[in-house]
Amino acid sequence: MSKSIEFFFDVGSPATYLAWTQLPALAKRTNADIIWRPMLLGGVFQATGNSSPASVEAKGNYTRTDFQRYAQRYGVTLNHNPYFPINTLQLMRGATAFLGSKDFDPYLRAIFTAIWVDEQDMNQPEVVGKVLAKAGFDPTAVLQRISEPQVKEQLKTTTTEAVARGVFGAPTLFVGDQMFFGQDRLEFVEAALAP
Repeated sequence: MSKSIEFFFDVGSPATYLAWTQLPALAKRTNADIIWRPMLLGGVFQATGNSSPASVEAKGNYTRTDFQRYAQRYGVTLNHNPYFPINTLQLMRGATAFLGSKDFDPYLRAIFTAIWVDEQDMNQPEVVGKVLAKAGFDPTAVLQRISEPQVKEQLKTTTTEAVARGVFGAPTLFVGDQMFFGQDRLEFVEAALAP
């Protein structure tokens, strides 16, 4: 039986970005497949009563510092986006639309980099359009895809499933029935995948 990691995520989460930078290497080390599960974190928060750590000033300040520690450990850039929090509805519909296609990884790379490295205001459609065009996408075609009813419904369905399975934030990873919340739990994910 092949091993897999389900990765419930939202691009608007810095913790998700950090996990995303490490997940492919972890999957390769453990010979596991990644099952990408785009969800809407705002919908999860609404359904569970949870909120961003940034909603509590002291917790938000600490979390930003802690994320920098992890970014240094991982050897990646993580900049605090001055436009955070970002409404990710359209961005996550994009991730849903490209799921399973050759464009999925380039799409995620473009969006994550724009938010957490280049500090772009991805709340602005014109900024999103420029980011996508620079990454080789046709912004008009992307807009058409994310407007398709089945894409909208799939994002809702995955978000509802996440909540039903106990997800309350992002990222949340599953190895079988074991749930792991946060990018700082990757070592436990790796241990769960050990032979």
